[in-house]
Amino acid sequence: MKITDAKVFVGGPGKNYVTLKIMTDQGVYGLGDATLNNRETLPAAYLRDYLIPNLIGMDPRRSEDIWQFFYRGAYFRRGPIAMAAFGAIDMALWDIKGKLANMPVYDLLGGKSREAALVYAHATGADLPDLMDSIARYIEQGYKAVRVQCGIPGMPTASYAVPDETGSTGDYITDFSGIRPKVEIWDTDRYLRFMPAALADIRDRFGPDLKILHDVHHRLLPREAAAFAKAVEPVGLYWLEDPTPGEDQEALRLIRQHATTPIAIGEVFNSIFDCNRLIENELIDFIRIAVTYAGGITHARRIVDLAGLHHVRTGFHGAPSHSPISMAAQHHINAWAPNFGIQEYLVLGTPECDALFPSEHRLEDGLFHVSDAPGLGVDFDEAEAARYAYQPGSHPVVRLEDGTLWNY
Repeated sequence: MKITDAKVFVGGPGKNYVTLKIMTDQGVYGLGDATLNNRETLPAAYLRDYLIPNLIGMDPRRSEDIWQFFYRGAYFRRGPIAMAAFGAIDMALWDIKGKLANMPVYDLLGGKSREAALVYAHATGADLPDLMDSIARYIEQGYKAVRVQCGIPGMPTASYAVPDETGSTGDYITDFSGIRPKVEIWDTDRYLRFMPAALADIRDRFGPDLKILHDVHHRLLPREAAAFAKAVEPVGLYWLEDPTPGEDQEALRLIRQHATTPIAIGEVFNSIFDCNRLIENELIDFIRIAVTYAGGITHARRIVDLAGLHHVRTGFHGAPSHSPISMAAQHHINAWAPNFGIQEYLVLGTPECDALFPSEHRLEDGLFHVSDAPGLGVDFDEAEAARYAYQPGSHPVVRLEDGTLWNY
């Protein structure tokens, strides 16, 4: 069996999804996702110019050897561009192997460990009453876990993942449009004065059963993060995400020494070598890698296995930058992983997205049910893809009130 061709598509409804389609001489094809948020053309070019010419003629069943060929053979290893491209190839190969075996990918991994995967929604509000309304809407929809982000009184602009005005409904998505980034202004003191009490109020209103998550998004210094994690211990957060930038991993040791609040980190990590020390030293409770950025199912599975040895559970990244193909790959791992924790989930199921990526995966009462279709269980409509073109965009940047650039 040989790979005969591969195509890359860039575009989608409201997002620049980077979709890889690998074809074989037996008529079986596989799909992968290489979307690198707001840098989408880079992994697409890497695939087209360097990787696909080497794929042609390879046996798609040899996914391990192909992964090693691209990773070890590149010499300059890792990084989000390369790993997203490798990840797309790897997903597509697992998709092909599942179709050849007439089995869903989770069965190739070892079979299901659970019938459905717990997911969390994104509740947000320009102020605390607005956030409370958002949380209540998700609970009414059956969600059992909610990430909460709130506007900070006196903050000159909206902070991370927070709308400018009250009354937003559904999943709020930050506006990434335009190649020149928007600027957010951050004030740590205001945040530290407000947010612990706000989280306590949320717990008081919604009771002990709701799983509450909160994302600091790399904004605090180590001492500040340790103090914050200590202050919110009575709230009983399910996790505190990215309290400090991921590059300074010793900062997590300081947090660990001062608080028992569970820590989640890793959505910007690209390999096992970015997180093996954090896992082995048990400085985190949840690993937040994404299957796309971590080089696909083959490499993500290694990270999950290592995490399982050290009481670290999965909490895969699931922002809207991940297409339904990537999310399907993650949910097949979620179905299998003995140390599964939770899955981030933003609703992608618009009519336009469903037409581009048809599948029978489904969400019910805050639980994701992966389909039993062979492979990843997601298809791709090339005719629909022709309706969309690449639209440049950028993440916001963050500055302090005096103009100093800060962590996004």
